[in-house]
Amino acid sequence: MSTTQLHVNNISLRFGGIKALTKVDFEVKQGEILAIIGPNGAGKTSTINSITGFYSPQEGNIIFEGQDISKLTPSKRSTLGIARTFQNIALYTNMTTLDNLMAARHIFMKSGLLSCALYWGFAQREEVEHRRFVEDIIDFLEIQHIRKTTVGQLAYGLRKRVELGRALAMEPRLLLLDEPMAGMNVEEKEDMARFILDVHEQRQTTIVLIEHDMGLVMDIADRIVVLDFGQKIGQGTPEEVRNNPDVIKAYLGSTK
Repeated sequence: MSTTQLHVNNISLRFGGIKALTKVDFEVKQGEILAIIGPNGAGKTSTINSITGFYSPQEGNIIFEGQDISKLTPSKRSTLGIARTFQNIALYTNMTTLDNLMAARHIFMKSGLLSCALYWGFAQREEVEHRRFVEDIIDFLEIQHIRKTTVGQLAYGLRKRVELGRALAMEPRLLLLDEPMAGMNVEEKEDMARFILDVHEQRQTTIVLIEHDMGLVMDIADRIVVLDFGQKIGQGTPEEVRNNPDVIKAYLGSTK
């Protein structure tokens, strides 16, 4: 039986009088791909933002690898092994692909200000080690040809791939992907799906995925959680979710 890596435990999130999430509860098993789906405004991104610490639910808590992380800052959560991509790309557009990935390594850097300024000894060796790690990711994602290209000059699909690379540079044990294929053409979606599966299989990374492409979700997810109006209305395997009358109603407006 797989170990529970993340437990979103009955969280409720409100913004004034607006209820974004109401007692949302689910577990993520170590080594699985869990998809979170639902109509627009269902609370999917609010859930991701609560896991990463960008939002602070008023009720419930979030347990990661046995530790209650509900009160931790986003930066502290990242050091524990949680990384994410964003629905709207959030890269340093005036920096190169390589520099964007190197920027993600700052959470591991131990050199002091003086040694970094002098670029001597330990600081130099440390940067070489981080550079080697980042170059491996560049090879893994097949973006060698844009490693020194300014991100602002890249096509949309390549920017999405760079953002995935930046998340991987944080060495996540839990990777949260917020609509990684939004706005992509068919070929770009196929490439991204392949990379996501490779991350899962080759790097043994647990993945939580938000995605509107239901065909893709049904193909690659081990389990699915379904949200609607901030509440969980279903969960299970793709087959179980596909035949859930509450899910059918939420998507189609009527039960079969």
